[in-house]
Amino acid sequence: MAAVDKHFGDLHVLRDINLDVESGQVVVVLGPSGSGKSTLCRTINRLEPIDSGTIQVDGTDLPAEGKALAGLRADVGMVFQSFNLFAHKTILENVTLGPIKVRKDSKADAEKNGLALLERVGIANQKDKYPAQLSGGQQQRAAIARALAMKPKVMLFDEPTSALDPEMVNEVLDVMTTLAKEGMTMLVVTHEMGFARRAAHRVVFMSDGEIVEDAKPEEFFSNPTSDRAKDFLGKILSH
Repeated sequence: MAAVDKHFGDLHVLRDINLDVESGQVVVVLGPSGSGKSTLCRTINRLEPIDSGTIQVDGTDLPAEGKALAGLRADVGMVFQSFNLFAHKTILENVTLGPIKVRKDSKADAEKNGLALLERVGIANQKDKYPAQLSGGQQQRAAIARALAMKPKVMLFDEPTSALDPEMVNEVLDVMTTLAKEGMTMLVVTHEMGFARRAAHRVVFMSDGEIVEDAKPEEFFSNPTSDRAKDFLGKILSH
């Protein structure tokens, strides 16, 4: 991302954002509510258009619309706060739909890969159930498997645990930590400080639509340079 700006009406939500994520890197985006974190995440696959600047994925500029955009979205996996699973399809059908429709995989191949992914996220035994029959943590793990089924080059996570009951948070973070260790390129918007310390290569701190700090986790947590980050960490870590 280079010199990216974004407004919602009079609100300047992204201000001159410059951010590079290298292949295999895990970048965690932290910041108070309203700092622009989720908007940043959503601009990377054009769920939110930008006013100015450029965004590239794997060296290719983001297409504005049409087939090229659909192709790019296939390379960018996205996991949301709400699981966005298709309620009328089984978990396995949710995971195989994209590869069959977009990647043109055969049903047999898609199901074989889908089962392997459900195994990987620990819910292969739930494959024939519908989303409503699963816990929130299981639904989010299914959503991660669905994103992975497209073999994306980068995975975006927009506060993937914020809608979960506390006891389900770790089962989702464990899957994400495993992905990080396996070398998946990830941009993660989260409030989970333990995950940021454990899995991130870099922590990007946002406030008022700007990137205020970009540092290694140990540096950011032990020695933040900006007053805004110090204030944020003081509030979060004192709980």
